[in-house]
Amino acid sequence: MHSSPLLLEEPIRISSILEPSKPTFFPAMTKIVGTLGQKSREVDTISRCLNAGMSVARFDFSWGDPEYHQATMDNLKAAIKSTKKLCAVMLDTVGPELLVNKTDRPISLQADTLVVLTPDQNKEATSNLLPVNFSGLSKAVKKGDTIFIGQYLFTGNETTSVWLEVSEVHGDDVTCLIKNSATLAGSLYTLHVSQIRIDLPTLTDNDKEVISTWGVRNNIDFLSLSYTRHAEDIRHARDFLSKLGNMKQTQIFAKIENIEVNFKILSILLGLKHFDEILREADGLIFSRGNLGIDLPPEKVFLFQKAAIYKCNMIGKPAVVTRSDAILLGAETLRGLYPVETIATVGKICAEVRAAIKVKASVIICFTSSGRAARLIAKYRPTMPVLSVVIPQLKTNQLRWTFTGAFEARQSLIVRGLFPMLADPRHPAESKSATNESILKVALDHGKAYGIIKPHDRVVVCQKVGDSSVVKIIELED
Repeated sequence: MHSSPLLLEEPIRISSILEPSKPTFFPAMTKIVGTLGQKSREVDTISRCLNAGMSVARFDFSWGDPEYHQATMDNLKAAIKSTKKLCAVMLDTVGPELLVNKTDRPISLQADTLVVLTPDQNKEATSNLLPVNFSGLSKAVKKGDTIFIGQYLFTGNETTSVWLEVSEVHGDDVTCLIKNSATLAGSLYTLHVSQIRIDLPTLTDNDKEVISTWGVRNNIDFLSLSYTRHAEDIRHARDFLSKLGNMKQTQIFAKIENIEVNFKILSILLGLKHFDEILREADGLIFSRGNLGIDLPPEKVFLFQKAAIYKCNMIGKPAVVTRSDAILLGAETLRGLYPVETIATVGKICAEVRAAIKVKASVIICFTSSGRAARLIAKYRPTMPVLSVVIPQLKTNQLRWTFTGAFEARQSLIVRGLFPMLADPRHPAESKSATNESILKVALDHGKAYGIIKPHDRVVVCQKVGDSSVVKIIELED
């Protein structure tokens, strides 16, 4: 009697789960966006984050001044140089975020007592009074409304976050009943009122100042537009960037986290026009699930997430959220004690998903100048990684000559399954076949260093020769 192949396969599958991941295992298709800050800003820590799999560094301007973030940026540049790892930079705007104005001194809030929220930011924060940065709060809420205050919304840690119920509105002040005892220990606390409209611009004057100084100086690759509510928000931001010279190439990611989009999100499966307009205008989307979990019933968040990511995949734009193009780590790397270990663990989880798929070709190598060809291939979610060889283009504005390509390579670092490298500008890929072969050899060596190409692997190569596109399959020797 022949034994069933299924019975033989099961123990092998179980043993592979029990075995630790091999250190040479090639990187995950999903990218990791790490937020740099208090616990992750030294050169050594950032270097280890890069080696562990971080491909985009996020700078959150909800806290810290530009000088603080510049010192972190300088450390990132040093880490990139020492590790020889490509890393993109994302500037996350503050936007119309409601913040509690307080110092680092812990403030204890007792359940069943009252606390007053006031727009007078000259007053000191105490257990009975919390200054906030929004003068329109008293006009936006009514008796019985729920207000949440916490570090990075929806932390689930009830000792550092608090739920309030509005009991009285008097002038500009809002008196609330504290629903659970908590201690506000850190300096950054966000205030969230479910289902109200915040009458503040998406791109604030403070955001514009940071972008036009810090952003321009550091040649940022991505702008994360917090609290995006309408397609017009993105058009306004893009118009602002277009006037800043080198910021024209910066991609804008719409961060979806507030109720104006969320109510419409519930009908996304019915062909949501509002969401589709945002998706059309943005270069990619970021889903802030913590905020969504406050505005929407928690069980609805994953339904929205699946539908929204499906739409992003269909249109071929990156979606930054769990199990998509990129996973964004906020507090985990910003103030968590184990930023490097977190990135490494998430990377292993993503890689193990990839390990379950057996492929005939180990990698697709795509020669491209704008990055579009490689993105198009990645859009169709091939089971193997795509190595994007970006060929710099020499351009002039009649005043000076510049090479393009660096932006295009770095901006691929947020796209699932895409691993970019920048070719030597002295050897354009469209020239002699010998030059093509030398660039291909460099690309293959790059793939070996990444761990995505091994001896005897089959490799699919896509390149442009003159006006024609050529696809060839090569089998590697030892």
